[in-house]
Amino acid sequence: MSCRRPVDEMTTALNLDVPVHVHVVGVGGAGMSAIAEVLVTMGHHVSGSDLKASAGLGRLTALGVEVSIGHDESHIDGADIVTRSTAIPDANPECLKAVERGVPLLSRAELLGAITHLRRTVAVAGTHGKTTTSSMLALILRRAGMHPSFIIGGDVNEIGTGASWDTGDLFVVEADESDGSFLRLEPQLALVTNLDPDHLEHHGGFDALRSAFDDFVCGVNGPVLVGVDDQEGAALADRSRRAGVEVHTIGTTEGADWLIRELRESWEGVGFVLDGPQGCVSVTLPVPGLHNARNAGSAMALALMAGADADAAVEALSRFGGVARRFEHRGLVGGVTLVDDYAHLPAEVVAAVRAGRTGGFERVVAVFQPHRFSRIEALWSSFGQSFDGVDLLFVTDVYPSGESPRRGVTGHLVVDAVRRDLPNLDVRYAARRADLVEALIGELRPGDLCLTMGAGDLTSVPDDLWERLTTSGDCGD
Repeated sequence: MSCRRPVDEMTTALNLDVPVHVHVVGVGGAGMSAIAEVLVTMGHHVSGSDLKASAGLGRLTALGVEVSIGHDESHIDGADIVTRSTAIPDANPECLKAVERGVPLLSRAELLGAITHLRRTVAVAGTHGKTTTSSMLALILRRAGMHPSFIIGGDVNEIGTGASWDTGDLFVVEADESDGSFLRLEPQLALVTNLDPDHLEHHGGFDALRSAFDDFVCGVNGPVLVGVDDQEGAALADRSRRAGVEVHTIGTTEGADWLIRELRESWEGVGFVLDGPQGCVSVTLPVPGLHNARNAGSAMALALMAGADADAAVEALSRFGGVARRFEHRGLVGGVTLVDDYAHLPAEVVAAVRAGRTGGFERVVAVFQPHRFSRIEALWSSFGQSFDGVDLLFVTDVYPSGESPRRGVTGHLVVDAVRRDLPNLDVRYAARRADLVEALIGELRPGDLCLTMGAGDLTSVPDDLWERLTTSGDCGD
């Protein structure tokens, strides 16, 4: 590992200290709407376009963003900068016109990198837990009176948004490895929660993903906190230290610089003691799961490293209400508890199921929607053991997330893996949405936890179940 990351000349040259007109193509997406919200709060003139109207666009309009429905080259009139998400193709008329006029056409990552030059940036990276940990960190820093700015990949329940530009000198940003954009950031403090195989299609393999994380860590102009409870995270910490990076470690693993110990798990939440360089602190969190103890411990350690006080951290975490789609309680109907989670990787499924088992339910009925053909093609076999602890499992077909189908890649691959590794688990394939809801209505009974998991559109299934069970009053016998 060699710590020589090239300077990003584009983000270094871009000056956002003075007001400019920024046009955002695809402004309705979560990542781009967050950028727009921050830019308009900073005092820039912001316009944006999207294919269809949405509640999020209404919020942006209220904030002062000029929103247009549909894409047309005239929308970039007067723009000094045009930015877009990775989902917007080169053939988009607004992008084509920007190139024709010589207006800088930037990726979201390039613009985000430029924003990091304006504040002392704290970047949160890793395969799992980025959004939750970033949210916890932002809340701790707010409670400590440090007025942080932030851009996070999900809406923080206590704040109602995933973006804010405040008066303090800290900027918390969720650092995304999916498209390599985390390498555009230039943080002064960073965290890597863990490292697992994912987004291999973009990176070209797991070795290349490891190298990307090495480069990310090397680009931090200050200390890096690394979670070492997973083998790859521990290896990353070792490589980084040998390369001269100031590395601090955290986890339940003995020998970690910040040790999470005395774990107390229940359905009501999780508690632990964080034993670090600044002493021991007892933490109680009102959301369940070992993974959330790790998230909270990491957020607290990072906040203390950034200058927050421990009392503020404990208070903020004791009130943490979670993030949308992260073990989100969606209601209790007909005696059935509905919980929805973003889990779409094997380790995330394990964490969600473990949290579900703390509730003392009669059964855990899980529903899993595989996400992206490329991911399932690469990882399907790894899902076999992930559902250990589930009493009944339904698996749907793959949610494509913009990808084209691949020969032989369906949700049935996950079913095959589960039947191979957990032969006693009742697992059923329900490719069609209507069939899935009907099957659940026929199976769910009072005392069950219905745990929906996936990063696609499965998140609306709890709403369907709520409506059906409320209307009919029926649950299975």
